[in-house]
Amino acid sequence: MATIVDCPTCGTKVEWTEANKFRPFCSDRCRQIDLGAWAEEKYVIPVVNPLDDFEDDAPPSPQSKT
Repeated sequence: MATIVDCPTCGTKVEWTEANKFRPFCSDRCRQIDLGAWAEEKYVIPVVNPLDDFEDDAPPSPQSKT
């Protein structure tokens, strides 16, 4: 029995099998739409500690002593 998943783009039910070359997507169109969203940076990973905060906590560099 094949596992059934929802296409991440359109929500259509899709069988997760080797016969489905577009898995987890239902079609090449949905796969391309998702790739385009990544290329346009519509998906982002939230930053918990931005680099600016990290630099504030760092000890002074030896060059900053005068």
